[in-house]
Amino acid sequence: MTAEDPFVTHRGLLFTVAYEMLGSAADAEDVLQESWLRWADVDRSQVREPRAYLVRTVTRQALNRLRALSRSREDYVGEWLPEPLLTSPDVAEDVELAESVSIAMLTVLETLGPTERAVFVLREVFELPYGEIAEATGKSAAAVRQIARRAREHVAARRPRVRVSRSEQQAVVDRFLLALRTGQVQELLKVMAPDVVMIADGGGIVPAVLAPIHGADAVARLLATANRKVAVLRTTTVSLNGAPAGRIEFDGEPSAVSLVVEDGRITRIYVVRNPRKLTRIDEPAEITR
Repeated sequence: MTAEDPFVTHRGLLFTVAYEMLGSAADAEDVLQESWLRWADVDRSQVREPRAYLVRTVTRQALNRLRALSRSREDYVGEWLPEPLLTSPDVAEDVELAESVSIAMLTVLETLGPTERAVFVLREVFELPYGEIAEATGKSAAAVRQIARRAREHVAARRPRVRVSRSEQQAVVDRFLLALRTGQVQELLKVMAPDVVMIADGGGIVPAVLAPIHGADAVARLLATANRKVAVLRTTTVSLNGAPAGRIEFDGEPSAVSLVVEDGRITRIYVVRNPRKLTRIDEPAEITR
């Protein structure tokens, strides 16, 4: 590939499409590799709009991969969470893009079927015309409109309802990480909403709670206990999936923590501990649209 090749030019966009459809950077990279092999065999003189052609190709490959993965995710040990990505500040500047790649949103998208997810991502995030989405998904334009409407309603009923500024998110993340380091239950309770929910993903590889923990008291006790059980606990504020978040090391074992903040308090805590999902938290990913 040369720097002028359309695949190289649009690689960030193509990766973002695949990642939002799959919730996994590793699977998104596999989809890009498969799509590149198909692109390499195409007669470029017959492709009038390379960007649209490549998005269609990646969407089809991502749909195939998503359908193939459905069984393995059903057999996953504990809760399955999206793979976190280290992101640069420019991702956060695009508010809609940052929201679309947030761990909270990707978790909501997991509740959609493969075609619904593809239609929602292509329409709501990348604003593709219904006709192009129809070509990419193998549906009629009329069917795509209906699927898009159902997907919007489904997501609207489940997504976080309040957007907070980056500074407010940062302040809450800092308070949470400080309380976690000190292990003070009362400080943890102050920063969490009474009905907070914590979800952890260890993948059966490292210790993690297997079901969501509900309520500030239960979550605070669990986190304070985790603090006491480790010899060394280090926390760092990082930008994950377009928002301030935390990187936590329990005796050298890393975890990524993303928070949903509403009215100055945490309502959701997503903890990714599965080491196979933590390979993209050291170098910023190329996220764009």
